[in-house]
Amino acid sequence: MVDSAPPLILHVIHHLVIGGMENGLVNLINRLPESRFRHIIVCIDHSSDFSRRITQRNVDIISLNRPDRGIWTVRRDLYHLCRTLRPAIVHSRNLSGLDALLPARLAGVRYCIHGEHGRDVDDLHGENAKLIWLRRLHKPLVNRYITVSKDIEQYIINKVGVKPDKVSQIYNGVDTEKFFPVTHKPQGVLPDHFMSDGKIVICTVGRVQAVKDQQTLLRAFSGFLKRYPVCHSKVYLAIVGDGPLLEDLRQLAASLGVSDHVWFPGSLDSVAVILQASDIFVLPSLAEGISNTVLEAMATGLPVIATRVGGNVELVTEGLNGRFFSPRDVNGLMELLAGYIMKIDELKKHGQAARKTALERFSLTTMVSNYQKVYEDCTRH
Repeated sequence: MVDSAPPLILHVIHHLVIGGMENGLVNLINRLPESRFRHIIVCIDHSSDFSRRITQRNVDIISLNRPDRGIWTVRRDLYHLCRTLRPAIVHSRNLSGLDALLPARLAGVRYCIHGEHGRDVDDLHGENAKLIWLRRLHKPLVNRYITVSKDIEQYIINKVGVKPDKVSQIYNGVDTEKFFPVTHKPQGVLPDHFMSDGKIVICTVGRVQAVKDQQTLLRAFSGFLKRYPVCHSKVYLAIVGDGPLLEDLRQLAASLGVSDHVWFPGSLDSVAVILQASDIFVLPSLAEGISNTVLEAMATGLPVIATRVGGNVELVTEGLNGRFFSPRDVNGLMELLAGYIMKIDELKKHGQAARKTALERFSLTTMVSNYQKVYEDCTRH
């Protein structure tokens, strides 16, 4: 009897929590044709209620809880999962995902894809020799690499030594129907004193951890208010996201004397309306792949101030839809904030250009189509 079920893709990630890579995975699964592929997500660590965003039916999520059980137990479980489930493709992502490759091959999986989505604080410039050799060690186990930016594509080719014809560079996509500009800001989504006429809201969205460096944004915001006291009742900051450094960030805001001007709501499901209630988006990261939150801000019609790192330079065009500053450059960021706040016409012009860029270059439809082509090429073999 011939099995008529669509081929199964086993997605292996570190954890399923709020994050750019995880959001991209959910968007991909939700939009790939159910009749063409089945999906199971395996978390090396754990899952969360973020999984509720998956709308496609019958997507199982398996958490292996590596911190509690150890890596060798997890590798054994991955082997047995692959033997039992018989996936057509194992699609691993980032460093944790490498642990799935050998168990998958030993279990008879014919096609392994590995995705590289960005760098962490311990390897900001892709020069960590240990991580390069770790990736080289796993290279024979991978049929195809997917990178989210040209920057990471060059790292995989030049540092890891992967042949160019084995690498597919696919940009993240943004849902431009969910993230869109509005004429009037939505009410009731920010603190009341952020929302009256004439107020300007600076926003950032991301997990509060060292590599995202929200501290630099907070210091630049504080410096701006001190330099321009006339703006003290006009400009506010929303830092959206949760993470291990959130309490440290709150304490820093208090020590800088700006707690009344900064909102720390933690993780939210209402990012789309938060962005619609904002005026400027800032990404102060020390390293990035392709930032989903930058794309969402652009689609919402916000100008973007970002660090000149990783894939940021592939999204933002200096002087067209945003501005760049150097990582950890508090004064540089402060000047850029002042530039937009003092020149509202330029702010609006760059925001309109950002929306246009999102529509023309970074649609979700294009992203899904590119992934589907890779998956279909794999399953034909």
